[in-house]
Amino acid sequence: MISYGPLFRTMKEKQVSSYELEKRGFPRSTYYAIKHGKGITTNSVNQLCSILHCGVSDVLEYMEDSPEPLLEKKS
Repeated sequence: MISYGPLFRTMKEKQVSSYELEKRGFPRSTYYAIKHGKGITTNSVNQLCSILHCGVSDVLEYMEDSPEPLLEKKS
């Protein structure tokens, strides 16, 4: 699963609000999609990196989903 936790930490560190992102051309609808854990395009990730002067890992991270129980094989 993709987590946007790093984005919110980066925004806090750089003191950039969602309003500031919008003023710099980042769509409010995309920000709300992020807030609700929805997927975004690589173009949106690129735009965030450009606005925040940061890397992709400062915007999102991959987190392992809960492992599914293994089914037993019958011999």
